[in-house]
Amino acid sequence: MTKRAPEADTGLAWIKSSYSSNDGPDCVEVAAAPGRVHVRDSKDVTGPALAVAPDAWSAFVTHAVTR
Repeated sequence: MTKRAPEADTGLAWIKSSYSSNDGPDCVEVAAAPGRVHVRDSKDVTGPALAVAPDAWSAFVTHAVTR
């Protein structure tokens, strides 16, 4: 996992989670790129983001869905 510094325009196609709302604190966006899945707070798009390997992201999502 890597943590990237904030950038004004990453060139990534960000997708907001269907579980995110405009009223709550739980807002996540993801963007797929070759060899990485990027994750950020949709309410702070210029803030830091995480980049994880696709297999790590898949494992996380599988774990989260089964909870």
